Amino acid sequence: MCAAISRSEELTKVPTRWADGAAELGLKKTGDGTTLSHLFQSDPCRILFPRPARGGPFEGVFITTSGGLVGGDRLLFKVMAAADTQACVTSQAAEKIYRSAGQTTEIAISLIIDAGATLEWMPQETILFDGARIRRYNRIDAAPGSKLLAGEIIVFGRTAFGEKVTTGLLHDSWRIYRGGTLVWADALHMDSALNATLENPFTFDGAVACATLVFCADDAAVFLEGARALLDQHKTDDVRMSATCVGPTLIMRFLSLDTAALRQCYTTFWSLFRKQNFNFPAALPRVWES
Repeated sequence: MCAAISRSEELTKVPTRWADGAAELGLKKTGDGTTLSHLFQSDPCRILFPRPARGGPFEGVFITTSGGLVGGDRLLFKVMAAADTQACVTSQAAEKIYRSAGQTTEIAISLIIDAGATLEWMPQETILFDGARIRRYNRIDAAPGSKLLAGEIIVFGRTAFGEKVTTGLLHDSWRIYRGGTLVWADALHMDSALNATLENPFTFDGAVACATLVFCADDAAVFLEGARALLDQHKTDDVRMSATCVGPTLIMRFLSLDTAALRQCYTTFWSLFRKQNFNFPAALPRVWES
C-alpha cells in the first residue's frame, strides 16, 4: 500500500540538530478513491491515517513527536497529490515554537498537486513563545485543473496564560506556482521587537492571532463574492476578516484580539467553504474537534 524510499535530498546536507526530520506523503487515484502511493517519515515526524467522516476525502495527519520545536530544528513536510485524488492533510495539534537561544527553527512545506486533484492543507495553529525564532517556507506547485485550499493560524503567545510575545523572529513565506508560473508570492517578516509591530495600529493593532486561507483554482475569481458573503455572515466584533483575489488565487485574512474567536471564525468558514465548493462534508477532521 505504501513504499518507504531513501531520505529526501533536501535533508542530506543538514547538520544534526535536536529535531531534523521529514514526512512525505504521496497519493494516487484507485477504483476505491484515493490511497497511498508513497510514504516516508523520519523522527520526529509521523503521519497517521484516521478514518474520514462519511463522504469525506482521504485524511492524513502529520505529527511532530518532539512536543514542540526549538532553535535550530528543521522539518520538511511534503504532499504529492496525483491526478484526480481528493485529500485533506492536517496536523494532530498546535505546533509550539519555543524560546530560542539564538538559532532559528526552519520548516519547509512542499505541496505538489496534479491536474484534477483536490487538496486541503490545513494544519492546526502555530504558537510562538516569547523569543522564538522561526522561518517557514510554503511552496505550492499546482497544475491547471487542480484545486487547493491551504491555511495557517499564527498565535503570538499562550494568551490564556497571559503570555505576550515581545521579541523573536518570524518569517513566513508563500510561493504558489500554477503550471510552472509564479501566481502569488507573500511573506510576513517580523524581527527583534515583535511587540512594536503587534501593537502598532497600522499593522496588527494589538492582535494576538492572525490567519491566512488561500484557495487556488482556475476559476478562483468566481468564488470571491461567495467567500466575502460567508465572511460577512459570521463576522464578529472580535475578528477582522477580508477576502481578495489575485489571478487564480483567492486569499482570506483573519486578525483578532481573541485566539478562540479567530479559530471559531476560521473553522466555520472552512467547513462551509469546503461544502459549497468541494462537496466535502461541512465537518472538520476529528483532530480539530478533539
